[in-house]
Amino acid sequence: MNKRNSVIVVLSLFIGVFGWSQTQRKDSTQVYKKRVLETSEIDFLTSYYTQDGDNAAVSGGLGTEELTDVTGAFIISIPLNDDDVLTIDAGISAYTSASSSNVDPFDGGAPADPFVASSGASSADGWVNLTGGYSHSSDSRNDIVSAKISVSKEFDYFSLGFGGGYTKLFNQKNTEVSVNANVYLDSWSAIYPVELRPFTSNGNGIANGLFLNNTITGNTNYNPIFTPFKDEKRNSYAVGFGFSQILSKKLQGSLLVDFVQQEGLLSTPFQRVYFSDVSDSFIDNFHLADAIEQLPDSRFKIAIGGRLHYYINEAFIVRTYYRFYSDDWGIDSHTASIEIPIKISDKFTVYPFYRFYNQTAANYFAPYNEHLSTSAFYTSDYDLSKYTANQYGIGVTYTDIFTNFQVWRFGLKSIDLKYNNYQRDSGLKASIISAGFKFLVD
Repeated sequence: MNKRNSVIVVLSLFIGVFGWSQTQRKDSTQVYKKRVLETSEIDFLTSYYTQDGDNAAVSGGLGTEELTDVTGAFIISIPLNDDDVLTIDAGISAYTSASSSNVDPFDGGAPADPFVASSGASSADGWVNLTGGYSHSSDSRNDIVSAKISVSKEFDYFSLGFGGGYTKLFNQKNTEVSVNANVYLDSWSAIYPVELRPFTSNGNGIANGLFLNNTITGNTNYNPIFTPFKDEKRNSYAVGFGFSQILSKKLQGSLLVDFVQQEGLLSTPFQRVYFSDVSDSFIDNFHLADAIEQLPDSRFKIAIGGRLHYYINEAFIVRTYYRFYSDDWGIDSHTASIEIPIKISDKFTVYPFYRFYNQTAANYFAPYNEHLSTSAFYTSDYDLSKYTANQYGIGVTYTDIFTNFQVWRFGLKSIDLKYNNYQRDSGLKASIISAGFKFLVD
């Protein structure tokens, strides 16, 4: 099925379900029962993200990490009847990345350099996602069952996911427990650093045109360690448990526990690694890869977190969060955040927030050119390094429950604007501006 036909099918399904939901609304019985969702809602979300740093994984832990990303998404929630809600989430992301461009640093015409992005075809790409969700609430609204399925695609990656959950409320809805499970079946279309491709079993090695048309400096007898991955699949299995309790009129707390098991290709195929015990080879200023990232084919993760929300008065609320994370690759991390919504009028709320994060390094991490070729596993991806990060931000929310502002059949219920500034002690800096608009369908 081509892309155009897929869009037509999705739109037809949406229109049919929407029409059916309107019919069901008209045919409802005269016995009053508050609907889970009174009317259809549409959320439009968008963001602009930019980052830079000097530790690009694609060039072995050294080089520009410059990246920009623009994302847009629509989330449509449709009440099928009093108890059931259908949700459709469609998103698209377009980005330009110095890192991905340097998978082939020689295709832009200019001299190759890890701190300069190649201008070739790999410098930009996109990501698309479509998720469908369904939830059913019991008559008492104390039991909620949900299910979802999702599909996403990037230039070298495809993911299919599905899952479900169950939530139970009791103690006059003051207590809530939940469980959810998700499975993601992913597959790579492996893309390797351009200088390694001639060294496959069918390649011509150093006799390839890349090396004949460019001058190798340093070790001219370039001979990397390279075998393409045989299995390009990755499966992830996640189970989460939640407990929430209203502790007093002003205090609410919750606990969350998540378990994740991943299996398959967990290495990123285009991320280079350099060995301290192998002589260096260069074309221009670009260090030719000694190998690609090699990581174990399984990973187990556990995260335990908690939230406390305290209502001070009509103007102030304090929201706090803490999470501990650990995995069998050797990473332990701590996350703590605080957010203080300040209600400045009936319709406007300002909320400054701060997030702290630190982690230990994975057992297999070493910086640029510090690995040994005798190791079984190695990576120079600074996401797996030891680091501390601070994130500051502020948001503004406009809410109008009466939706006085109308655009055709759509009433504007809320607007949310947010700015984040993120900094790691490794030098990575990022900023993100995001906006969200919620409309009710009349």
